[in-house]
Amino acid sequence: MSVMRVEHAEPGALGSLLSRLGLSLCAVPPDEPIPGSFWGDSEAGLVGATLYARKDTPIHSVLHESAHYVCMTPDRRAELERDAGGDDAEEASVCYLQILLSEHLSGMSRARMFEDMDAWGYSFRLGSTEAWFARDSEDAASWLKARGILDADGAFTWRSRAEERVSP
Repeated sequence: MSVMRVEHAEPGALGSLLSRLGLSLCAVPPDEPIPGSFWGDSEAGLVGATLYARKDTPIHSVLHESAHYVCMTPDRRAELERDAGGDDAEEASVCYLQILLSEHLSGMSRARMFEDMDAWGYSFRLGSTEAWFARDSEDAASWLKARGILDADGAFTWRSRAEERVSP
């Protein structure tokens, strides 16, 4: 099974999901370079509050970059172009959030996201994305809760990270 791509998404669903996150989706013509893409090729790109993708862009890439946008501080969000920055704890939290976001896109699910992330080459200590999420992601969930991105029960609040308000 190949990874789910933008062209497989229900028309309008991806743009609707991204707008709930404060992002706008900009479609890039086939074979054109994707502005703001960190990895190049077909990977999604971020510039400010605009997420760029082509039809061949993997959904996991779109949701990962969207999660970066949600997880970064407002000052980083304001200057965003290509490199979301952040530390290892934030990167793990981005991965956690992209998995949660997958449940809000028709045709996607946690199980499909796990498969697609593994196929792309995400690597976790326990050998798979699903194993990491089930048994080794408590620190990522705690990071997201401390910043108001998840509530106390672990549900997504649909709010982006505010100014830093947690102690290290």
